[in-house]
Amino acid sequence: MIKYIKKSKLSVSKSDDNEDIKITVESIISDIRQNGDKAVRKNSIKFDKWDPKNFKLTDDEIISAQSLLTKSQIKDIKFAQSQIKNFAEHQLNTINELEVETLPGVFLGHKNIPVESVGCYVPGGRYPMVASAHMSIITAKVAGVKRVIACAPPYNNGPHPAIVTAMKLAGADEIYVIGGVQAIAAMGIGTETIKATNMIVGPGNAYVAEAKRQLFGEIGIDLIAGPTETLIIADESSDGEICATDLLGQAEHGPTSPSILLTTSINVAEETEKEIKRLLTILPTADVASKSWKDYGEIILCDTEEEMLEEANRISSEHVQVMTKDPSYFLNNLSNFGALFLGHETNVAYGDKIIGTNHTLPTKNASRYTGGLWVGKFIKTCTYQRIENKKTSAEIGEICSRLSMLEGFAGHSEQANIRVRRFSGKNVPYPKK
Repeated sequence: MIKYIKKSKLSVSKSDDNEDIKITVESIISDIRQNGDKAVRKNSIKFDKWDPKNFKLTDDEIISAQSLLTKSQIKDIKFAQSQIKNFAEHQLNTINELEVETLPGVFLGHKNIPVESVGCYVPGGRYPMVASAHMSIITAKVAGVKRVIACAPPYNNGPHPAIVTAMKLAGADEIYVIGGVQAIAAMGIGTETIKATNMIVGPGNAYVAEAKRQLFGEIGIDLIAGPTETLIIADESSDGEICATDLLGQAEHGPTSPSILLTTSINVAEETEKEIKRLLTILPTADVASKSWKDYGEIILCDTEEEMLEEANRISSEHVQVMTKDPSYFLNNLSNFGALFLGHETNVAYGDKIIGTNHTLPTKNASRYTGGLWVGKFIKTCTYQRIENKKTSAEIGEICSRLSMLEGFAGHSEQANIRVRRFSGKNVPYPKK
């Protein structure tokens, strides 16, 4: 039986379902749909106080932004990007095309076709999310997307040097300094100066998530992301300091980010709670992390590993970090998670920033039905069929005709019948009213 050592005071934020947000986003999208660049500029001034001559950065402006970074910073960005590219390339190699002969002369197959154009959004509100540029742009490029454009909001009244550098090094074809809903709408709908894309990816706040939700169907999206979530699964082989550090390391994302510890050890549970109190007195981001932990943090004591597994599947967290004697038990049995971090030696920050797996992941229980962003999200698997045997076509046609009439589709039936008549010589009557 589970026991709550600390329970969340509030349910997971539903702010992205707020009616006011929906109405605001709908209004901005409608404005940009009707007024294009003029509306983008108006909303940029209103929300970001940003009114540049051009939203698209020139080559000189990109070079100027890069010059503001040190050689060491650029080297670190390149290293992270090399890891992400390497893993994406290995993923791509697992996606195979197919053609199989299922009946004499009947060939069925599928082709893998990259999406033609993608818009990548990189948030820059509380934190400039440099890593999001790697995760979206590089992965799209590895998939074979021909045109990848990128948007990020202004930072201190200009483009953020590290974000721009990461976008350029990742391979973005066009870089724009536009934030929020106006960026999503500009990339998804298009304006006089920004050609619309077929798909938009990347995290963002509740307004960005709602904009993606409203445009979905007209364009493709990766997923609708909510506040960052982290779940730590620990037994007596772990300790309070490392659990507390890893919980608060994700709680600092925002004041509504759930951080949860599942443990079979009362000592680990109590030590973690003590360590969190201590760390919140020295952590530079404690103003955010403390609110998140107070309102959304949980420590749950379980009797067995099996009970922790059951709870973890119920919680279905975005990030699941396993620090137990046998992490492979959870790798082999856990069903609902965005990404797994196995062993004391790894942590969520590695996945967020550098190790190579993608950090755009499902939140708010979405891991029950989807994984996160990966190279396959940018690839359409499209089927085809080819018949090279007239006898087989006629044989299939007779069955197809009967099944079509079973459903009342006379025209479908005749599509089959005409091939039966031509390829077998049978006198199949034309369907009558």
